[in-house]
Amino acid sequence: EKWDFVLVSDIHEMGSEKEAKRKKFLDELSKKGFTIKKIEDTKLFYGVRAPQQVFWKYQCLLGKPDKKLQNENSPQDIPVTTRIRIVHFILHNTVTPDLEKLNDLMKKKVFEAAFPLHEKEAVREFLKEKWARWRGVFNEQPIEKIRCYFGEKVALYFAWLGWYTCLLGVAALAGVLTFVAGITLFSSSQVSREICEANATIMCPLCDKKCPYWVLSDTCTYAKVTHMIDNEATVLFAIFMALWATVFLELWKRQRATVVTNWDLYGWDEEEEELAMELINNLQHEPRKYQHSYFRSTIVLLLVLLMIMVLIGIAHALVIYRVIATALFAQSSLGLLREQADTMAVMTGAVLHYITIVIMTKINRRVALFLCNLEKPRTFSQRENNFTMKIFTFQFFTNFSSLIYIAFFLGRRINGRPGHYVRIAGRWRLEECHPSGCITDLFIQMAIIMLLKQTISNVMEYLIPWISHKLRKKHKHPQKRSLILGEEVEAEDPCKRQWLSNYELNEVNVFSLFDEFLEMMIQYSFTTIFVAAFPLAPLLAFLNNLFEIHLDAIKMVRLHRRMVPRRANDIGIWLQVLEAIGILAVIGNGLVIAITSEFIPMQVYKYMYSPCAGDNRTDVDCSTGYINHSLSVFRIRDFEPDMGPGTEEPGLAPTGLCRRYRDYRNADDYTYTMQFWHIFAARLAFLIIFEHVALCVKLIAAWYIPDVPQKVKNELLCRKHTDLRKELRWVMPQQV
Repeated sequence: EKWDFVLVSDIHEMGSEKEAKRKKFLDELSKKGFTIKKIEDTKLFYGVRAPQQVFWKYQCLLGKPDKKLQNENSPQDIPVTTRIRIVHFILHNTVTPDLEKLNDLMKKKVFEAAFPLHEKEAVREFLKEKWARWRGVFNEQPIEKIRCYFGEKVALYFAWLGWYTCLLGVAALAGVLTFVAGITLFSSSQVSREICEANATIMCPLCDKKCPYWVLSDTCTYAKVTHMIDNEATVLFAIFMALWATVFLELWKRQRATVVTNWDLYGWDEEEEELAMELINNLQHEPRKYQHSYFRSTIVLLLVLLMIMVLIGIAHALVIYRVIATALFAQSSLGLLREQADTMAVMTGAVLHYITIVIMTKINRRVALFLCNLEKPRTFSQRENNFTMKIFTFQFFTNFSSLIYIAFFLGRRINGRPGHYVRIAGRWRLEECHPSGCITDLFIQMAIIMLLKQTISNVMEYLIPWISHKLRKKHKHPQKRSLILGEEVEAEDPCKRQWLSNYELNEVNVFSLFDEFLEMMIQYSFTTIFVAAFPLAPLLAFLNNLFEIHLDAIKMVRLHRRMVPRRANDIGIWLQVLEAIGILAVIGNGLVIAITSEFIPMQVYKYMYSPCAGDNRTDVDCSTGYINHSLSVFRIRDFEPDMGPGTEEPGLAPTGLCRRYRDYRNADDYTYTMQFWHIFAARLAFLIIFEHVALCVKLIAAWYIPDVPQKVKNELLCRKHTDLRKELRWVMPQQV
């Protein structure tokens, strides 16, 4: 027997309120012609099958939209995915005499679950054996069979994910080449060499009172790592990634057009299908009109801004942690911890940031759902779009607020200078950048967060449903209890085992696929927005996605109940999110190169202040003297009262002489030098030029690559022509 849906309920006492509500709902289904079968175990299971006329109405209203999925031998049969979708809609829109729907009854524990069944059909067995297995990591995805079993929306997700992963391979290769180019500069960089040889350059203390002066050459390895990341190849890679993001989107639009044309869904109208199902469910249905409330929208906007401020406040709390941690590590009795205080603060701060991401993800979801309920969207798709924009905005600030601080504010002018530091609560001064730049801090932060998200998060994503499924399967079902409701139940029903095995699987909800999309959008943001600071991000994303595809497949086919198939002809509002991320990637990478990187200051030094300035000398590296030129002089007598170092390190110059710090200031009055303003102007000019050039390249690429292939356009043209000729054949005989 084939059943479209199964409803699960606890065994309630005869005459109880819940039992009465359940009976009313089932009676309403019976009035609509539904066949209902009951099986009793530790729970009550109700199999639901819709009458055939429901599907005939659907085909009549929409003109057989599933003709490519129908069985050639039985053209009247409707695809299982469409049956499930229609029955799901009717179940959730059937109203009892108490004006309650299925969702209301589930909230009141009248019903525990409602789900379609995983059938032992050929398509599912193929997906289990060839797709939903770890050994199939490098196999091509069976998109057509995924569509036949899970519907178009899930199939489009996997088609998009496969396409994204394929093109990530190109970005990963470019990132690896950029990183390898940086490795070749590990020991050959003139700037790193100067830092390693600066044995006589005494730097100002990293914290107040207990921190000593230190020698610049102590950070030799850190400087080499910085210039391995921060070099000319990084600029080219950032431009390449801006172009890659555009080409990826344009090629996906073409791929999507080809796929949905093959499915005969290019011109599909979601609103028309929803209206058709409303009429099938209730012939007296009146469509809900479009409405807009400026008052409600204003309230929602203010609440969204308030939530964003909270998320920025959390980022500030992480900044405070890093400041305090740096001060405490610098005063530690452990030599390694004291010497690497900044790096340890960055690493522990990154771990803490990951923990806040995990926690705030759950909170962001609840807040976004609450705001969606305030908006009262007209349809489910509108609700999904509104929810998508809010949750992505919240997740973006949750994931990137701390990175934005490190990239654009850490060690900048807001920190002050020795003798006049900006302090938190008048006590702890803000962090400073290493003399070779801040980009390594951003590299470490991104590396730790991406590695944690792609290891711990993915392991938990698989283990939690796997363990939950195993525990449910091991649960011993007691013997059948009969006559509780005064009804006899067959002892050995052929459907019982199948229904129980489906019930033992993990629950799915309407946002199950949404969660997978959101995870990939955040990954795409990491891969593009700050990729100039972390060229290995595309490689990590590529390796993760090879397993993510099959992780999602295993969950859907083996560990979770069957997802309700949904029809779609694109990935929806996620395409707009991808386009927004592409624009943010241009802005973000431009800012990283202009502000975070030492690329601009170094170029200004080479062409205006270096030994090469003014003449073409070939006997000396043009970066010679850059480090000394980028350090300012500070007189120890100008320290704030009781804030100077308590002791001198053995072997350093006596107290009273000058010390160095990273900035461009005059030695007399600590005002900015002319070089500072030259660098400021160069950074601003580079940012404007880079972003305009990158955006122009994106626009040219978008124009050059048509969204719809000519083959698809010609196929649609031929279809229209053929349909019109068929219509004309019906008209001509009638005129005769």
